[in-house]
Amino acid sequence: MFQRNVYPHLASWKNNPGRRPLIVRGARQVGKTHLIREFGKKEYQQFSEINFERNPEFKEVFSTYNPKEIVEKLSLFFGKNISSDNHLLFLDEIQECPQAITSLRYFFEEMPGFHVISAGSLLEFVLESQNFKVPVGRIQYLFMYPMSFAEYLSAMNEVSLRDYLLNSENLKSIPDIIHNKLIEFIRKYFMLGGMPGVLMEYLNSGDMIKCQQIQKSILDTYLDDFSKYSSQIKQRYLQKVFHAVPLMIGDKFVYANVDNTIKSRELKEAFGLLEMAGVIRRVRRTSGEGYPFEINSQDAYFKAIFLDVGLIHSMQNIYVETIQSKELSAVFRGIVAEQFVGQEILANSSPFSKPSLYYWARDARGSNAEIDYLIAIKNQPIPIEVKSGSAGHLKSINLYMDTYNLQKGIKISHARFDNLKRIVSFPLYAMESIEWSIG
Repeated sequence: MFQRNVYPHLASWKNNPGRRPLIVRGARQVGKTHLIREFGKKEYQQFSEINFERNPEFKEVFSTYNPKEIVEKLSLFFGKNISSDNHLLFLDEIQECPQAITSLRYFFEEMPGFHVISAGSLLEFVLESQNFKVPVGRIQYLFMYPMSFAEYLSAMNEVSLRDYLLNSENLKSIPDIIHNKLIEFIRKYFMLGGMPGVLMEYLNSGDMIKCQQIQKSILDTYLDDFSKYSSQIKQRYLQKVFHAVPLMIGDKFVYANVDNTIKSRELKEAFGLLEMAGVIRRVRRTSGEGYPFEINSQDAYFKAIFLDVGLIHSMQNIYVETIQSKELSAVFRGIVAEQFVGQEILANSSPFSKPSLYYWARDARGSNAEIDYLIAIKNQPIPIEVKSGSAGHLKSINLYMDTYNLQKGIKISHARFDNLKRIVSFPLYAMESIEWSIG
């Protein structure tokens, strides 16, 4: 199984005597179930799994909120004591049994320290329901995303190369042969993306056509999910937004540009549903005056990114362009690189809170400016521009840094590492190294 960045966080959760019931959240097929199974079987002497979608009869067990009664019934069914410290109970597809979600609060209150992890597809729809009371403060969330580029390197048996990139001194003088090798890894990652099922197929067969077929299958699965979101009429709006987002990455998201014959409120609802499902992510505009960015964000203005860069290749059929491109930052009008960077920011964030993405823009007559992303390192704003071409085209980032008297900015591109006075140029393959190198 793949080495996932969140695994050590699961181990820390297990060893914490004050642990709360854990809910693993994330879009369909990002690897939640496989990771929890691997963790349970490796770190515990005993592991029990309930899948409420496959075995709905277990819902009856959770008709009571008495955790001791629940554990007693499950222990009888499994034929083993599931309340043991060396036993992990995994509740999969828990969205099919909202009572089980509610029961987690009582596990925390009446059986503190009980080892239980849950996960599910479209779980957000249950958690966001107005009629559902989330047991706030009594459960813990862990968020998962598609595999990052660094995780991809580990999967490709390039752990030493990944470790090499984490040393900022190595980045400053990386040999041409290593730089070129990493660029080719980025090229392949752009096409494969970070969905574990796709990467597993590539490791097993090396067949890109089979990988593309799996990407198509994943996209079809998301489309099939639309029937779970809403009515037949609203499925049309979901499909419109679903197909529009990959084409609008990098631009302000305007509902009229999706389809000007559909009312904005219908498309807005569809966008919100897809966002809840984790298929798309909002990039919120902020004034950038300081951190936290949320304080100065503007809800009416936002951009969007898709779940996975490889799935964008499948939707737009741009594999050939990526294969032939000499400047990866410019593939598909720069959309692919901006998607990749946003995806990497999420994947390298703390998994215990749901991160938001931000960008900065200024609208002024004759002097418009925009920065692709803003991140915070040690609570200090750091602007990021995703660029192709020379380092000279950095007007917006310089303007932003001058306005707020900032000392560091970042340019992400196909080019190798370079410290351009106050703007540090990072290659696409070094996203995991940014915090260590800047911080």
